[in-house]
Formats: sequence, C-alpha cells, structure tokens
Amino acid sequence: MSRPFFSSSRLSAVLVALTLFVSGCKVGQNYQRPTVQLPEQFGQRSKFDTTSVALIPWRQFFRDTELQNLIGTALANNFDLQIAIKRIEENQAYVRQTRYALLPAVNAQIAASTVTPSRNSLNGLSLENFIGTRHLEDYSANLSLAWEVDIWGRIRRQNEATLAQFLQTEEAAKAVRTNLVASVATGYFNVLLLDAQLDVAKRNVALGDSIVRLVRFQKKSGDVTELAVQQAEVQRQTADLLRSQLEQALVIEQNGIRQLLGDWPGAIARSSQLTTYPLADTLLVGVPAQLLANRPDVRTSELGLVAANARAGVAEASLYPALTITGSGGLNSFQAGNWFALPNSLFYNLAAGLVQPVFGRRQLKTQLDVSRIQREAALIQFRQSLNTAVTDVSNALVRNEKLQEQERIATTRAQTVQGAINNAKLLFKSGMATYLEVITAQSNALQAELTLADIKRQRLGAMVDVYRSLGGGWR
Repeated sequence: MSRPFFSSSRLSAVLVALTLFVSGCKVGQNYQRPTVQLPEQFGQRSKFDTTSVALIPWRQFFRDTELQNLIGTALANNFDLQIAIKRIEENQAYVRQTRYALLPAVNAQIAASTVTPSRNSLNGLSLENFIGTRHLEDYSANLSLAWEVDIWGRIRRQNEATLAQFLQTEEAAKAVRTNLVASVATGYFNVLLLDAQLDVAKRNVALGDSIVRLVRFQKKSGDVTELAVQQAEVQRQTADLLRSQLEQALVIEQNGIRQLLGDWPGAIARSSQLTTYPLADTLLVGVPAQLLANRPDVRTSELGLVAANARAGVAEASLYPALTITGSGGLNSFQAGNWFALPNSLFYNLAAGLVQPVFGRRQLKTQLDVSRIQREAALIQFRQSLNTAVTDVSNALVRNEKLQEQERIATTRAQTVQGAINNAKLLFKSGMATYLEVITAQSNALQAELTLADIKRQRLGAMVDVYRSLGGGWR
C-alpha cells in the first residue's frame, strides 16, 4: 500500500517551516520619536547650562534635615503614591503575561462517560446485537493544542502596547513623586511663612499695647481726645485679629502636610526660620531638550504615543489572514481495562487553518481608521506636553529672577517704615506728630513686614517650581 504524500509528520514539518518563514513579518510602523522643534534655551537666558538641577536627588536639593524627614515619610506613606505603585504592579502582571503570548495554548483533559440508550432505539438494539451490552462506556485522556502563528505581528504589536502602558504607569508614579516632593516642600515653606507672619503679628500686638498706653497718657495730659485712644485700640485689635487668623491657618497648613504624609492631623517639627533658610540665586536649568528625559509627564505622553502606534499595528494586522494550528492527542478506549493499552488506545490529530476576513460590516477597517486617528491625537498630546513643560520652566525662571528684585525692594521698604515708626513715636511724645501719624506708621510697618515675609516664601516656592518643572524630585 502506497504511503500518502501528506503524512502527519510531513504536515508538521511543513507547518514548522511556514512558521519560521513568516515569523519575521510584521505590519505597521515601528515607533520613531517624532521630530519636535524645541527652543535652544528657556526664555531670554543669555547663557547655556550643560546640566540641570533636575538631576540632583531631592535629598541633596533640600538640605533641611526636618524637611528631608517629612519628604521621606511622604514617599513611604502617601496614599496617592501607594495607589500609583499598585497600578505599576497591576500592569507588570500583564507584561509578564506577554512573555507567553506567542506560545500555543495547551489544555489537558481526562473524561469518563457511560451511556445507556433505550431498548427501543437503534443505538440500544445495535449495542445488544453487536457488542452484547446495555450501555456504552468511553474513557479518554488527551492534550489539546491551539496556536495562532503571529504572521503579521498582531500579537507582537499588542505586546508593544502592553509594555508601553506598563512604562506609562512607572512614569505616572514618578510624576506623583515629583509633585509630592514639591507639595511637601511648599507646605513646609508655607508653615515657615506663617511662623514669620505670626511673629510679626505678635510684635505688632505688643507694639499696639505700648502705643495705646502712650495715647492714654497723652489723653490724661489733655493733648489728645478719646477718639485717639479708640483709634489706637482699633489698630491693636487689627493686629490681634491677624494673630488669631494666622494661628488658625498655621494649624490647617500643618494638617495638610500630615495628610500628605499619610498621617493623622497634628503639628510638624521645624527649627528653620523663613528669614534664614538658604536660597540659591542661580539654578542650573539645562536645555529644553532634556525635558524629554527628565519630565515624567512628558515621558508618559510619549509612551502614550508608543502605545497608540502599536495599537494601530494591531488593527492593521487584523485585516490580514490568520493562521491557526490546532492539534490533540491522547488515549481513548470504550473499556476501562484497555484505557492505557499502548499503542492501540493512542490517537492524535493535527490541523491548520487560514482565515481571511472578507466582510465584517466594516468593523476591522473602522478599527484601523480609529486607531490611526488616536495615534495622531497622541502625537498632538505629546507635543502639547512638551509645550507645557517648556512654558512651566520659563514661568518658574521668571518668577525666581523677579522675586529676587522684589525682595530687595521689600527689604528696603521694611527698613524704611521701621525707622518711620520709631521717629513717629519720638515725635508724638514731643508733640511734633499726631496720633494718626503714629498709627499710620504702625500700619505701614505691619504690612511691609508681612509683604517681605510673603516674598521670601514666594522665592522659596519659585525655587521649588523650577526644580519640579524641570522634572526634579523623583530621583
């Protein structure tokens, strides 16, 4: 008897050869970073920096030990960051799954059954006449295999999208870290501001008490009226009201920091003072192109483009024929005693099928069109994120530079009004100034000191903004 040309062994060899031949095919575009025209420098800076403060770890950027402890606790216990880490672990599980996406699916099955047909049925009569039994048993143990050969790279493109989504979650966690470090530092500096302003308010309350006593003494001498005493009292009460408001804000600000730390409301430790906290007059910012590597939100948007590009490849590959290989093999017998009798109980089969979509009510073509539109939208988002990043840095630099100038002006102003209030008190005692001039001088001094403290805090905030906008804080 002649042997068939397409025996099972030859069919297997043909399938393997076909698989190896087509495995190198992959439709769709391989991702390449789009050309983006970035400015050579930030704003109107006259010099180029070769490095950026974004590369400095946050422990080196913030030298205050107590602030370092607060940031470290926040990075360990913050709820938003813990959720972001869980998202990383979730997507990491999907990435591990992609390692096996190109392998066949194999299932094992063991089954036993018995059937007793009716005596009046054809099957019942056949069993009794030919086999001599009233029931039919069947025992099987087999392995089944199903394998989609990734001819056009659909599975590999899907794996690319899955990996990009995983990397997006990592970059999102970095963005949470960056914003968390900046938020804790900003909150800490706000506390130092409130400490300084509270000290100013308390000193003005004490100053108001001395002015009230002075005006009362002048009233007893007949030099002023009760109206002068009342206005001096109002000025002292204004400072006292500000003191109460600042104490309230101080408690709320500290509670906000404790919430970032994942802790219950309470006070935070600090020994630094706003007026003595070190400030850098110049910060190295590098060049805009470095934002592509340093800013997590920019990296996130680019990875979104990578994923969209891969999904477009998946949609395109779905238009092409799909090659599926199936097979099964095992042991089968209608008697339990012969179940494992080899080779008589052995069976196997192998098949391959090629499916080409013909008419699917335009669903596949629509998916391809939509995926390409989504890729174009992701490209726009990537460019938008770069534009936002460059703008953030430029604005932070302007604030940092102009606040230095404002601090110099505010310092001179505070010194001027402090001298004015001392002169007003001396002139008032000698009768050469009115009580209104003394009260006006005190009010000006209060506002000048509060403004100076706020500008110092803004300078610290601008320093944090430069660091954050450049992508610092996640290292």
